[in-house]
This record gives sequence, C-alpha cells and structure tokens, in this order.
Amino acid sequence: MAATLDSYSLIAIYSAMSVYTLAFIFFAVDLAKRSAASATTATSGALTEAQLASSGTGSTATLTRQPEASAAAPRYPFERIAFALTVIATVLHVAAVVLRGIAQGFVPWANMFEFSLTSSAIVAVVFVALQFWQNLKFLGAYMTGFVLLSLGLGVVNFYVPVKPLPDALDSYWLVIHVFVAALATALFAVGAGLSLVQLLQARREKGGKGLGFLRTLPDSIRLENLAYLVTVVGFVFWTFTLVAGAVWAERAWGRYWGWDTKEVWTFIIWTVYAGYIHARATRGWRGARSAWLALIGFGSVLFNYTIVNLFFKGLHSYSGL
Repeated sequence: MAATLDSYSLIAIYSAMSVYTLAFIFFAVDLAKRSAASATTATSGALTEAQLASSGTGSTATLTRQPEASAAAPRYPFERIAFALTVIATVLHVAAVVLRGIAQGFVPWANMFEFSLTSSAIVAVVFVALQFWQNLKFLGAYMTGFVLLSLGLGVVNFYVPVKPLPDALDSYWLVIHVFVAALATALFAVGAGLSLVQLLQARREKGGKGLGFLRTLPDSIRLENLAYLVTVVGFVFWTFTLVAGAVWAERAWGRYWGWDTKEVWTFIIWTVYAGYIHARATRGWRGARSAWLALIGFGSVLFNYTIVNLFFKGLHSYSGL
C-alpha cells in the first residue's frame, strides 16, 4: 500500500513539474511582451515629444502621463494564464506531499527528498497566497523557476523510498519545527526576489540600462518596502524555528545547544537577517545595501539547505542518502 501511494505521489510530482514548466514559460513570455510594449511606448512617446517641440506647440506634461494611463489599463493575458497554471501546479504539488505523507504514515519531511518536496510546495503556496495581499505576479518566473529547480533536484538526487522514521524524529516537534522553518524559507525566497528586482529597478531609475519590463513594475522604493515587510515576517518564523529547535534538542539529546553544524548555521541565518532589520530600521541602510543584505541572508539559507545538509555530519544528519 505504501509503495502504491508513493508511486502516485511521484506521478503527481512529475505532473506538477510539467505544469510548473509551462507556467515558467508563460511568465517569461509575459516579461518579454512587457519589454516589447514598453519599448514601443517609449519610442512613440519620444517621437511625439519631438514633433511637438519642432512645431512649437503643446506641452510635454501630458506625455509624461500617457505611459501611466496605459499601464493602469487591463493587460498581460500571458501573466493570467501563467498564474492559473501555477495554481494548478501547486494543487498537484500539494497532492504529492499529502500522498507521500500518507504512505510515510507521518509528516513527509524526514529526509532531504521529503523536505525538498514539502518546502518547495510551501514556497509555491506562499507565493499564491501572497497575491491576496499584493500583486506579486511579476515574480512568477523567478518563483516558478525556483520551485521547479528545487523539486527537480530533489527528485533526481535525493529520492529515497518510504522507510521507517528515525527514533529521534518521531516527535510532534518535527511537525512544528520543520514546517515553520520551511514557511520562513518561503518568505525569505519572496523577499530575495523582491530585493533582486529592486536592484534592477534602482539601476534603471538612475539612468542605467535596464530590462524593458521594469517600466511596468513598482518603483524601487515600493519594492524595497515590500521586501522588508515579507522578510520581517519570515524573520519572526525563523526566530521561532531557532527557539523550537533548542526546546526539541533538550527533549531529544538532553541539552538546548551543542554547537552542532546545523544549529550554528541556523543561528548565522538568524544573525544575518537580524542585522538586515536592525541596519535598515536604525542605521538608515536603505536602497542597494539593504537589498544586498537580504540576498546574502537568502544565500545563507540555501547554503544551509544544500551544503550543510549534504556534506557536514552531525546530530542533524537525516538526509536519508
């Protein structure tokens, strides 16, 4: 029975990966269409301004408002298609997690394959859910690409069949600790995406070369504020992860802290993001400096997830490989 459910889970995984791929393609096409439309608008605006200047009549004030008016109009059908595909892929992805969990008989994040499966699903769910708060669909290519890569690497490199849970993981703390860590990681991923777009947008605003689709996105200040809000919520969850891990360690190993590699890197990530929040709130680190700190923080999360889990031995070595 467990093997059958696991095979169904794999079918759902491959189906989700196929739909994520389609969503990524449509999001990429949407960005290309935006770039083309932006270039056409900029060219026609420049020609009209030149014509008015040569005729000596009219004002350019209305010209500066034209792109904004067109930007507010309904548009971007490829984005809507891509997002609908993302929702379908997310449903398939969550179904794969549920089937693996039923086959396992416990929450499916006890090894690297299961954590890759579940954490990437949480990233997708968070991205979809955030649309009820803000329209962040412009991150679609980044988010679906990230989820697709994480899921693909997990299936190809980390897959292990269903097997009994190690005694140290047979605890309700596994449910709480790992789920909250994955939720924090999802928010950090969104924050990193916003910070990356912020850097590109700021460069364009300063007169540098920029991708055309950036003209259709929020300005760099708005992107920075959104990244900060998302990252702060992620930091709260990561703080809980750190505390819950210490409590679980005391229950499992008789001490709250033992300088295990995983514990150290969890604290390093917490320190980087605490520095990001403190520097921005009290030291006035705005713009590029805050964006780079957010990206460094997410880089440390990825290092913890990959290098630390795979190549460092310790009490947290439960990759299953």
